[in-house]
Amino acid sequence: MLNEIELKRLAWEIRKAIIYEISSKGGGHVGGTLDLAELMAVLYGAVMNVRPEDPSWPQRDNLVCSKGHSGPAIYAALALKGFFPYEKLSTLNCANTTLPGHCDRRVPGIDATTGSLGQGLSIACGLALGARMSGYDKNVFCILGDGELDEGQNWEAALFAAHHKLDQLIAFLDWNKKQIDGTNDAVMSLGDIQAKFRSFGWHVQIVGGRDIPGIYHAIEEARSTQGQPSIVILDTVKGAGIPCIEQIADNHCIGVPRDLAERAFAELDEEARMMGGEDR
Repeated sequence: MLNEIELKRLAWEIRKAIIYEISSKGGGHVGGTLDLAELMAVLYGAVMNVRPEDPSWPQRDNLVCSKGHSGPAIYAALALKGFFPYEKLSTLNCANTTLPGHCDRRVPGIDATTGSLGQGLSIACGLALGARMSGYDKNVFCILGDGELDEGQNWEAALFAAHHKLDQLIAFLDWNKKQIDGTNDAVMSLGDIQAKFRSFGWHVQIVGGRDIPGIYHAIEEARSTQGQPSIVILDTVKGAGIPCIEQIADNHCIGVPRDLAERAFAELDEEARMMGGEDR
């Protein structure tokens, strides 16, 4: 059920948690992590069937974050959902941590270890086909990066998903138009990405990356689509939701010293006041 006010607040809390964990280490993959906050809020606040007290429950919905460097967004959502203590976020990427910078399935609530780009969609296909064979009524969600689509294995997996009519598979494309070495158009143009996925037999939708009702209703449409996998393209910008980070041109992986973190928290506090909430 959609409660837009609650989900906006949750997205705000996720962004605050992301800055908290990344700044604790002094930097990290902040740009393509922040722009997933609304998606995380919708998935963990309104859509996914999971049990924090039983993370390995076989009939849970699965989430594969193929762009594994955005793990801090997933960790933030999991901590807020109660999978592990919030304070653990401050150990991100520290020595002996259980929260490495890229998604690791040893973390409660993480379904796949990712980080080597281009492989997560194949994992999601396997999970979806396995769920069907086991008779589980569940969804498998997969988050892809737009720069990641330069990797050919994605397109093998896209063919596989369509061939096997994996309609319980729902992918999201974080379409922020940048990758580590520059813009997508400068490095390797994706062309008409909607037409590409349609030609591979996928049901395709595009929504704003911060449009909570749009994301929710796109997922509902995808869940009701039969006989083909779905992809929801999230039209966004890298670092979305925190202007001082959005404005940094090369914000894929950057230092987040105390002064930048304080500016980010101040901008989040201002957003909270506009929402009628409390400061951090």
